[in-house]
Order: sequence, then C-alpha cells, then structure tokens
Amino acid sequence: MRIFEPHVHMTSRTTDDYEAMHAAGIRALVEPAFWLGQPRTGTSSFTDHFDALIGWERFRAAQFGIRHHATIALNPKEANDPRCREVLDVLPRYLAKDGVVAVGEVGYDSMTPEEDDAFAHQLQLAAAADLPVLVHTPHRDKPAGTRRTLDVVRESGLPPERVLVDHLNEVTVDLVADTGCWLGFSLYPDTKMDEERMVRLLRRHGTERMVVNSAADWGRSDPLKTRATGEAMLRAGFTDADVDRVLWQNPVAFYGQSGRLNLEPLPGFSADAATFADNSVLRGSRE
Repeated sequence: MRIFEPHVHMTSRTTDDYEAMHAAGIRALVEPAFWLGQPRTGTSSFTDHFDALIGWERFRAAQFGIRHHATIALNPKEANDPRCREVLDVLPRYLAKDGVVAVGEVGYDSMTPEEDDAFAHQLQLAAAADLPVLVHTPHRDKPAGTRRTLDVVRESGLPPERVLVDHLNEVTVDLVADTGCWLGFSLYPDTKMDEERMVRLLRRHGTERMVVNSAADWGRSDPLKTRATGEAMLRAGFTDADVDRVLWQNPVAFYGQSGRLNLEPLPGFSADAATFADNSVLRGSRE
C-alpha cells in the first residue's frame, strides 16, 4: 500500500512517527502551516515556522525515506490577532519556494470579519502564485461555516478543482460534493472522522475527489490513520485500485497542480551523519 499523506503536522511529531509512517507505506506528505498551540506575538515567529517547513522539516522527513512538501498561509485562528496581520505581506515570497504546493490552511475558525478578509486575500494570493488552496472549515457550526466557505471560494473566481475543502464529515459532505471542489476528511482517534465512518462515506460518494488525511497535531492524534483507512476499505470490499486512488492518486492529482511535487523514491533510515544547519536526526555517537 503506497500512501501520500496530504495533511499532517509533523512539526508536532517525533522521529518515531516518521519511522512508523515509512513502515506503513507513506512515501510523501504535505505539511500545512500550523498554529503554535499558543498565540504567536509577531511576524517573525511565523517566518521562523515557514523556514522550518521548507528547510529542517523537509530534511528530517527525507532522513526517514519520506518526501516532504508544505502549504503556507496565515491560518484562520491567528487571522483574528492584529499582531499577526503583517504575515500576509510576507506570504508571496514563501509561496514561490520549492516544495510549497498550495496556499493553506486558509478559511474559518470563528467566522469573524477578520477571517473573512484574510481568507479572501489569500485566495487572491493563490491565484497570483498559480497554486491550489487547502481550506480549513470550522469545527463549530460546521454547516454554516462550510456554506460560507463555498460562497467565498465562488466569489474568488478560483476554479473549484484548485480547491480542497478539508475537515468535512457526514453533515457537510453533501454541501461540497457537487461543487467541483476536492473533498477532504481528517481522521482522529476520538474526534472528527474515523476510518469506519470514512468507509461509509466512500461507499455513498465513491472515490472521485476524495482525500483522506491524518492531520496528527499537538493533541491526541495518529499519523497512521491513512493506513488504517486503507485497511478498512479493503475489509469492506474495496479493491486495491480503490485504495490507491484515495490514498495516492487523489492527493497527487490535487497537489500536482502546483507543478512542484517531488515523488522520487528515497531510501529509508540509514543512520548516516547528514546534517541540516549543523543538526542531525541522530543523538550521540554510534561508535
């Protein structure tokens, strides 16, 4: 089973996770820009994070045989903090970087006017950079938030096939299914979706434009939920080709619109002494 993990916050994970992900068949991933877990206090903390996504984190993933890509944006939660608004001015130079395959996550957290402005602005940045967009739908009042999200996407003029609407569930999937946008589902151990619910949605909606991710953030989460979904699909009677479409072909097709995917195979962990900025994934001497 080959897996392209389309949304996983590896900044919050350990090297053990990378090893387990490679063993599970994950050979490439996308890491969206993410909030810190507490409020950032200025633009420089964002640029440090963006630099890490396109530098250290790409190096760290490669040491375990996984190709790392990123999406870059001011996330919806922090769009409400006036100290962070200047981040919008620095985004264009990051959107031009190798390995940046979309603008994201953008969208809504609390559906405030500030989030409206940041969302619409970043959709225009995506158009200017010729990049697809990863959209975060809110965790509260999801139907209203999803409808509002789709209205803003339509107003932007972006082609729907350039937009992945994420964090969908049984309540919101029908709102997006006929729009032409890609449909994203985040699977967690306790919240949002799980693999059995995902299988039921795949039975109902088919595999076209369906994208499954583990998200795997600071809280209780599991970076192997994509693998668990593939196994649940097989148990439910889906074919190997169906699984490959959902876990590999669909995310590759969506992010491939950037023209920046690198899917060349890498060796697994080799315990070599490679470094990035004088730092290694190793700790201590093997001698």
